Amino acid sequence: MPESTPFFQVALNLPHAGRVARRILLLISDLPRTKHVSFDGVVAAATKLEGMLVPYLELEDNPPALIAARVRQEAATLGRKLVDEIETAGVGHDRLGQCVRNLFECLELGREGAAISLRAGEDPKSFQRPF
Repeated sequence: MPESTPFFQVALNLPHAGRVARRILLLISDLPRTKHVSFDGVVAAATKLEGMLVPYLELEDNPPALIAARVRQEAATLGRKLVDEIETAGVGHDRLGQCVRNLFECLELGREGAAISLRAGEDPKSFQRPF
């Protein structure tokens, strides 16, 4: 992604990342199922991501710095895997892509989120995207 591409720079927020991961799982649960597309990888990746962030949902702030850094890295890795699965299954759409971007923003990875969300289906002309 070019350095000039706009993105939202947000401070690390694991509680909100957990809420976004839950939204992603709900959006994936609502996808129309067809016998020609396997959702197993998408569902597994989203479930693993949400499950990993559940312990932080009800916190008012991030856990201690060492734990937060580890969780951030693991969540980003799972988020990337999720996007790979969404792309492979061909089930991305604008709202799902927006949630992926929001997840990466909450992980202090706004630049990456602005790029990877497009692979998850976010409309590049969406009014929700940074400009």
